[in-house]
Amino acid sequence: VLDVLKGGVSHVSVVGRRGHVQGAFTIKELRELTKLDKEGHNVSFVVRKEELEMGMTDASMEELKGPGGRPKSRIDKLLQDNALEEDAQSTDAEKSVEIRFLLNPTQLAPHESNVSKVGHVLCERTRLEGDPGKQRPIGTGEMEELPADLVLVSIGYRGMPLEGMEELDFFDSSSSTVVNEHGKLPGENNLFVTGWIKRGPTGIIGTNIMDAKDTVKSVMNYLETSVPVVSVESQGRDGLNDHLDAHDVKAIDWNQFLRIVSAEIDTTRLRSKAQPREKILAVSEMLNAAQR
Repeated sequence: VLDVLKGGVSHVSVVGRRGHVQGAFTIKELRELTKLDKEGHNVSFVVRKEELEMGMTDASMEELKGPGGRPKSRIDKLLQDNALEEDAQSTDAEKSVEIRFLLNPTQLAPHESNVSKVGHVLCERTRLEGDPGKQRPIGTGEMEELPADLVLVSIGYRGMPLEGMEELDFFDSSSSTVVNEHGKLPGENNLFVTGWIKRGPTGIIGTNIMDAKDTVKSVMNYLETSVPVVSVESQGRDGLNDHLDAHDVKAIDWNQFLRIVSAEIDTTRLRSKAQPREKILAVSEMLNAAQR
């Protein structure tokens, strides 16, 4: 953000569909933004008090109090301490970074004097509905235009079902998650999930720790109370290799993986000295690197 502001941009808006309690950012990232003006960059940090208040539903309050809520509570306090009333948002700084909540970008509109360029982003005000940890943004019909010369879209994560999951009613297409109860898939099976495919793309490292503990507890309960479901006799690595060979699957081994890594960190691929690696995106290019 700082590099962008130094390059001539005067205002940066970060727009999120849900509230600040559901944000995936860390307190360290936010704290750096609050320090921009104090550290002499002439950049103010703006967050609107009324948007913080709109996001504080009963379910959001429960999220702050529940497991993994401590990092969210610290973020809430930091934002509340830096929040401004709607009529008190002017500062002496020449540039600003503003975080907006409960706004859903719905349309890009062209610039009035040049239709080949973006002029503003049309956003719909949202409200939160749902249980703690499962709140979703619902459109209210209230619209707002944000002036813009450049728009960067963060598409985010969307879970996809494995083959056969939908036929077994194991996948919830509305939330893009695997149907589960504390990580355990329904029915007589030994299937478990954790992470974003379990709860959706929310939270930070601390959230994942609590989420994993929840699933591990289900695994331990299953082992103590159920007869394990065993479909085939485990044959370890040899069995896996035989299975791959039988289906003519050419797998990448560890040494080949290291060749891919070596290709990615090759200095001739890097765009700057600060860049640690240039990821290879095409599978065909990865395979070529693995065979070198």
